Amino acid sequence: MMNALENLDQFANLDLGRATRSGVPEVILAEHKTAAQTIAITRHVLDRLGRVIISRVSPETRAALQDALDADIQWALYGDGRTLVLSCPGAEPPRNGGCVGLLAAGTSDLPVAEEAAALCYEMGCDIHRAYDVGVAGLHRLFEPLRMMLAAPVDVIIVAAGMDGALPSVVAGLVDVPVIGLPTSVGYGFGGGGVGALTSMLQTCAPGLAVVNIDNGIGAGAMAGRIAARMGAARRARE
Repeated sequence: MMNALENLDQFANLDLGRATRSGVPEVILAEHKTAAQTIAITRHVLDRLGRVIISRVSPETRAALQDALDADIQWALYGDGRTLVLSCPGAEPPRNGGCVGLLAAGTSDLPVAEEAAALCYEMGCDIHRAYDVGVAGLHRLFEPLRMMLAAPVDVIIVAAGMDGALPSVVAGLVDVPVIGLPTSVGYGFGGGGVGALTSMLQTCAPGLAVVNIDNGIGAGAMAGRIAARMGAARRARE
């Protein structure tokens, strides 16, 4: 690990100014990185910025991070630890007044949905969640959706696998932007998220934008930017 730490510039060129420039912080994608590489990058970002988001973290890499990092580092786990937010004491992201709704059709969609939630929170947004409200029992959707609109949320992310129908339903009922997040939950013809993706792209409900399969970070970035703008507009009117 020390060798990796000493040679960070050989495998990583970090964009530490991304949040200031674009509003979206850099996210460490742990998938396909060694634990040593992930630890080296994490330490560097924590030293410079005080907070870091790590996505698609394996149990082995999470355990290695726990062993390697200082005891005072604070942990927030999303999606059963698939996405991590690590922070130094006192390094809390400022709230911007934006508000994001997050719906998931089924429990199996949570790891990807929570990836989006982590990024939205780090971008300064508040989050309203409702999970397991898919079209197989559509009555479960209406009360959580009513509460989100009453909040009010500025944008809604809808994660769904299988037939991917829920985002179209939601987009036909609300007056805020909806982001469809297809997940690789499903099997048979159109499995691996392909059916969900094509269904969302073929929607007849206006106001639905779609990101790629399992792209929770992409959905969170788009929702966070929309909500941040709305929060800024509200503050300007006060």
